[in-house]
Amino acid sequence: MKFVEQGSGPSLVLVPGIPGPWQYVRPAVNALATSFHVLSFSLGSECSVESDVRRLEQELDRRRIEQAVVCGISFGGLVALRFAATRPNRTRALILASVPGPGTKLKPRHRMYASWPHVFGPLFIAETPIRLRREVKSALPSRSDRWRFHWSELRAFLTAGVSLRQIARRACLIEELDIVGDSGRVVAPTLVVTGEPALDWVIPVDDTVGYVRLIPGARHTVLEHTGHLGTLTRPAVFAAEVRRFVDGLLTENDEVA
Repeated sequence: MKFVEQGSGPSLVLVPGIPGPWQYVRPAVNALATSFHVLSFSLGSECSVESDVRRLEQELDRRRIEQAVVCGISFGGLVALRFAATRPNRTRALILASVPGPGTKLKPRHRMYASWPHVFGPLFIAETPIRLRREVKSALPSRSDRWRFHWSELRAFLTAGVSLRQIARRACLIEELDIVGDSGRVVAPTLVVTGEPALDWVIPVDDTVGYVRLIPGARHTVLEHTGHLGTLTRPAVFAAEVRRFVDGLLTENDEVA
């Protein structure tokens, strides 16, 4: 599992979403790297949350990083959640960005796609830009900015590829994981990040906000003018929210000391 590293500052691990390759979250990596020592990686082909958690810990050990901010985007948030739940001493803070929450269920057509990924997967990929068009237009009013965003995602697809079988398996995991149990074991300071409810057509914002009820002390922030893709369409705004949250924790610790 290849790790990429950028920037300097507090260590932050960024776990990508359901496609798997880290290249799909490159805009967030670049933005966060202005304030953090960012590590990111591609999800494993085993499609196992626990195996990704173990690899993440091994890479932190290899770099002698005792603690890191662990940030997960969409499906990657479930990996981040499990890491925080089972490795509390290694988790400086937890960031959950547009993550499937407790009770999230696959839509009937997505369940069909997952059952026959090589038959219906291409349809799922083809409909994605259409489904997200309103959100992207809201986040990026300039046509040139939208073209740059679409090109960056196309470049990720052409260079990193995507496995329809792995996407289908990860989608099914959303309903299999003990999200409530994992949430109950988290002790790290937690920030829940969502877009606006009317613009997230992937994961209902109310599902993600469920983590605020389950994780003691968790805070919630909304990225305006965007939905599920806010970490990629408005990466600088996302990075600023994460930086503000982590800086606040440092200030609180200094006051306690």
